[in-house]
Amino acid sequence: HVQLVESGGGTVQPGGSLRLSCEAPGYTASAYCLAWFRQRLGQAREGVAGIGTGGVSRVADSVKGRFTISQDNAKNTVYLQMNSLKPDDTAMYYCATNRRGIRCRVESEYDTWGQGTQVTVS
Repeated sequence: HVQLVESGGGTVQPGGSLRLSCEAPGYTASAYCLAWFRQRLGQAREGVAGIGTGGVSRVADSVKGRFTISQDNAKNTVYLQMNSLKPDDTAMYYCATNRRGIRCRVESEYDTWGQGTQVTVS
């Protein structure tokens, strides 16, 4: 069973950068989907970036050109590099896995979630 632990959140000024980490022992990159989601206060959760079973990464249009997702399979860790941060990026960020490895773009398919890490841009 995959347990996810996010880290790297914090408070940063607009224009700054943060790198979030998601440690996922037991995560099998070739079989699972893994994605980063965020939830702003009072708003619905939204997908930010993800990696499919084929290793193809994607990012949401709202963060394209600023956020990058990457993985270190040796460390079973997935990263979310966030640059040029804006106040609108303030949210709780979660990583999640979809162990069925299908429909990687569908949030409801994600069955294991971390506890979240807060990012505040102010």
